[in-house]
Amino acid sequence: MRWWKSKIKQSQKQAIQSDQTQEYKPFQDSTGHFTGDFTFDLELVRQEISHNSDVHFREFDIGRTGIRAAIIFVEGLSDKELIDKHIMKSLMVDFFDEYKQESSYVKGTISKEFIKNQVLSLSEVKEVHHIKELMLKVLTGSTALLIDGSSDVFILGTTKANKRNIEEPVSEALVRGPRVGFTEILSDNTALLRRHGENETLSLTKFQVGKRAKKDLVIAYINDIADPELVEEVKKRIQKIDIDNVPESGYVEQLIEDNYLSPFQQVQSTERPDRVIGALMEGRVAILLDGTPFALIVPVTFSMLLQSPEDYYERWIPGTLLRLLRFGAAFVSLLTPASYISFISFHSGLIPTKLAMSIMGTRQGVPFPALIEALIMEIAIEILREAGLRLPKPIGPAMGIVGGLIIGQAAVEAGIISPIMVIVVALTAISSFAIPQYSAGITLRILRFAAMFCAAVFGLYGVILFFLLLCSHVVKLKSFGVPYASPVVPYRLNDWKDFMVRMPLMMMKRRPKMMHTKNPTRKG
Repeated sequence: MRWWKSKIKQSQKQAIQSDQTQEYKPFQDSTGHFTGDFTFDLELVRQEISHNSDVHFREFDIGRTGIRAAIIFVEGLSDKELIDKHIMKSLMVDFFDEYKQESSYVKGTISKEFIKNQVLSLSEVKEVHHIKELMLKVLTGSTALLIDGSSDVFILGTTKANKRNIEEPVSEALVRGPRVGFTEILSDNTALLRRHGENETLSLTKFQVGKRAKKDLVIAYINDIADPELVEEVKKRIQKIDIDNVPESGYVEQLIEDNYLSPFQQVQSTERPDRVIGALMEGRVAILLDGTPFALIVPVTFSMLLQSPEDYYERWIPGTLLRLLRFGAAFVSLLTPASYISFISFHSGLIPTKLAMSIMGTRQGVPFPALIEALIMEIAIEILREAGLRLPKPIGPAMGIVGGLIIGQAAVEAGIISPIMVIVVALTAISSFAIPQYSAGITLRILRFAAMFCAAVFGLYGVILFFLLLCSHVVKLKSFGVPYASPVVPYRLNDWKDFMVRMPLMMMKRRPKMMHTKNPTRKG
């Protein structure tokens, strides 16, 4: 803008010096605001945005009025078919034939209300007055319309939606349940929430995050259920996000969580609309970001990470058994290698005699202590798991299975690893796969290594001490003011109906007490 101001002053001086008799009319404004002078406004836009090769300018006359106009759009982001049919054709072809009797054309001026309300056949028409507002909209797919004599520039909604079809979520597959998952288009995701049932109390509040690359973000909650203090706290934390770009909801998760040093996630991520709707009906708040299929749910407790929507679609007995199985699998995944190390290294007397003799027999010739042996196998399994995720889908699963079998068999035959250690590590890996939340599984995998080192140093006392420290941390941890260990601490008997045991739906008549909802009863 400084360069533009100096350029204007220089041109003014040259005009005065070259021809004193010529009348020079300076531009009305050079601060970035549009003036209504078509030449000035168009040149102002060109100076700011024309260095982008994908930005296109198209100048034309409106009908036969002789009034100059121009549109600015970005190739690839704007829908050219929409521009041609509903902007160019309406202003250049249909305009004169249909509205030639309008008296204002004789004067050479057009009112913006007439253009907005009778000419442009688009659902989204806004007005901007500053070059920065224009750039922000045009570079995200909208089309700008400049008209000579008007200081208001129209921003027309012509964004082209390149989107994939709605498919089943890959990371949260179910045997029984909706085959529907969120997409990268925010409007589609909010529509999926609306389609789950007619609910006039479902509130969607839009924000913008990112200082340089702005993105739309929506907070969803049930107005007559959610705690107003919780909703305000979520809004406050969203508004405090101060970062250049928010490419994925994981950024939002890290910027709004209570304790970023904790290994446990305090915000739940999901691709499933039915999981989000279920959380909203309990009084929670969902956060949806444009450009990602992963929605966030707050607040979250540890038990939520081991629950699946399928628990509620099946009858309460199989749902309860499956949930108990997941809790047991999480415990096995966390402490089995550490327990094995502590028993073998320090407390072999606690093992039954025949079992101890069998284990010692399989460890004959193994050159490493139990800790090194466990680390070798655990690290190998983690590498295989990561490699299986990064490889193409047809190759990944086969590589993981074959690689695990080959490495395990070869290590046993070479005498590096004992067969019992292969069994322990395999059981641990399979148990971690039973956890429905991928991020929760990562947390347990990290803590597993810490438990192994405690067991190698202090034995079974170290495992118990590690577990007690972990429990104390979980008890103190909170997610948006809700205790992470709830309903265990603080103890709420009513909330235990949907904790480790999923009671029949007829018995779960009240919403979780820890959410402090406006309407605590589950009813219509």
